[in-house]
Amino acid sequence: MKHIFLRLALVRAGLPEPELNVPIIDEGGRRHHEPDLSYRKYRIGIEYEGEHHSEDGQVVRDIDRSGRYAALGWTEVRISRRHMFNDAKPAVTKVRSALVQAGWRKGD
Repeated sequence: MKHIFLRLALVRAGLPEPELNVPIIDEGGRRHHEPDLSYRKYRIGIEYEGEHHSEDGQVVRDIDRSGRYAALGWTEVRISRRHMFNDAKPAVTKVRSALVQAGWRKGD
């Protein structure tokens, strides 16, 4: 549910609308994980890290997931509850920064 609020905050801030839960497909057609939100054009996946992401097993899975992002040439943006305060402005700032680094410009 938090990722829906994040999506709305991103759009209200003038960023492109991200896709929800779209799988990352590599060049060989192999399906990988599904980011909570993504910008396929810019190869950015946004993951909302809820409370369960602090559990030992989940931490290991999250580290593996980060490695897959890098191996596939994607940028992972991790968002937690602390980024959602003040109308999600800290989260918007992180996502905007990743988009700009990937070549996005307002109006794209």
